[in-house]
Amino acid sequence: MPEQPVGGAGVRLARRRAGLTLRQLAADLGVSAGTMSAIENGKVGLTVDRLQRIAQRLGVTAGELLEPTAPPRPGPPPVGPPPSPASSWREFGPLALDPVLGSAVEVFNETGYHGATMRVIATGAGISIAGMYHHHPSKQLLLVALLDLALADLHRRVTAAHDEADAPARALANAVEALALFHLERAELAHLVLTEMRSVEEPHRTRLAGVRRRVQDVLDAAAARVAGPGAGDDLPTVTRAITTMCLALPYWSHEAGPRGPADAARLAARYAALALDMLRPDRPEAEVQPY
Repeated sequence: MPEQPVGGAGVRLARRRAGLTLRQLAADLGVSAGTMSAIENGKVGLTVDRLQRIAQRLGVTAGELLEPTAPPRPGPPPVGPPPSPASSWREFGPLALDPVLGSAVEVFNETGYHGATMRVIATGAGISIAGMYHHHPSKQLLLVALLDLALADLHRRVTAAHDEADAPARALANAVEALALFHLERAELAHLVLTEMRSVEEPHRTRLAGVRRRVQDVLDAAAARVAGPGAGDDLPTVTRAITTMCLALPYWSHEAGPRGPADAARLAARYAALALDMLRPDRPEAEVQPY
């Protein structure tokens, strides 16, 4: 059966309108995320059968995928959610990313920053190149905007979680739980922080690295207050190990499939307990009860 050489841009636009990630749609169709990415980027043609399956899953017609139209956009909304109370550090609602930033998150994660092009990002956003450049002058500034958003949100959550506690052990547990939750619930942004900080140019790199350092400082200070007497010079190694196990969550959580809020909450609470065990293996079992 002949392949249809067009439709990738329409698939990406319809998927984003349906609120699905590339990985979710790929899983629903029984294909790899790499294949789905190649379809959306026009590197792999669409068979008629696959086109119809995608259209059915996204609730559109095959014709809409082949000839997508984007509604006019008066301008991008704010790049992130409005400031929220400190007590909401466990709550993760949808990010208010404008269409270009939303597309950039996906494209950067699919191809890497250096493999991404402004044209592919614009196509995913359903906007013209000229319209995109009006609000986002360069690919570098797109990356900086996303990392700014990610690190500011992470720093707010970890600090709020720590400051909410009324005991040292709970402060550390909260901070680790917040770090783990962020890497589960904001996995796409968290992955960019982990892999693309090296692509940020000065002066932004130093500034963003400073925010990341402040997050680690919160964890280091909390760990120092609960560490057992035998920790000594090994304490920095332990705190880095705690941080690293949270940073790795975006990698393997995708392999396990989408997680609901309850699953993420249980896993984050388990990571908090593991962190306390690493610092105080002899701690009382009931010292910190997970929420």
